[in-house]
Amino acid sequence: MGHLYPAEMSLYGDRGNVLALIRRLQWRGMAVEVVPIERDTLVDWQTIDLLFMGGGEDSHQVRIADDFRRRAEAIVPRLRRGLPMLAICGAYQLLGQEYVTADGRRLSGVGFLDVHTEAASDRRQIGNVVAEIEAMDITPKTLVGFENHGGRTFLGPGAIPLASVSKGSGNNGTDCTEGAVRNHVIGTYLHGSLLPKNPHLADRLLEWTLAYKAGECRLEPLADDWEYRAHQDVVARYGRVRGRQ
Repeated sequence: MGHLYPAEMSLYGDRGNVLALIRRLQWRGMAVEVVPIERDTLVDWQTIDLLFMGGGEDSHQVRIADDFRRRAEAIVPRLRRGLPMLAICGAYQLLGQEYVTADGRRLSGVGFLDVHTEAASDRRQIGNVVAEIEAMDITPKTLVGFENHGGRTFLGPGAIPLASVSKGSGNNGTDCTEGAVRNHVIGTYLHGSLLPKNPHLADRLLEWTLAYKAGECRLEPLADDWEYRAHQDVVARYGRVRGRQ
C-alpha cells in the first residue's frame, strides 16, 4: 500500500484510514506493507496495489502539487487499469482538473476525475455527514463521516458521484452530491476517519486491491459489531436531516 505525502496531507485523522486497512488485513491473517511516498521518495510502482492520499491545507497542496503531477505519469495509467485509490479532501481536489485556491492560485490537477474545485468566499463546510452510496452495490448503503473544507467541488459530465447527501454539504452544498468515483478510485470530502465507521467501504477497497493484485477478491467476514454500532449511531442522530447544515 502506498501512502502519498503522509507528512503534508494527513489532516483531521486521515491516517486512521490507513490504520483501519492494515488492521482489517491483519485480522484476516494477511501481511501488509505501507510505503510512505514523500516528494523525494523513489517508488517501485510494481509493488503498489493500493494508494491512499489524505487532505491538507492550501499551503500543503501547493507544496506537493508539482510532485503529484510528475508522479501522475506513473499513477494515472495504473488507475485506469484498476489500481484502487482512496483520496480524501485535498487529494480528491488534485485528482480533478483544477483547484482554485482562496488566494486565486490555480493548481492544475492530474485530471483523472472530471471535477473542478474553487475555494469559497463564504464559510467552510464543517460537520457530520450522512449520505447514501450510489456508485456501487454495497451493504449498508449509508456512508458517514466528518467534513471540513473550504473548497466547492463541481462534477463534470464524466463524473459519477460517490453518494447523495442527506445530512451535510458534500461536494458543494447545492447539488447534494458527495465525492466522485471512477474505476476503483474514490474521491471524497469525508474525514473522521472515514473507514473505521464504514467497514463495508473499507472492505470494498480491499476487495478491489486483492482483485488488482491477484485476480481474486474473497474476504472472510469480520466481527464488525462495534464498527457498525458507531456507524448506525451517526445515521440515527443525523440521517433524517436533509440538505446543507
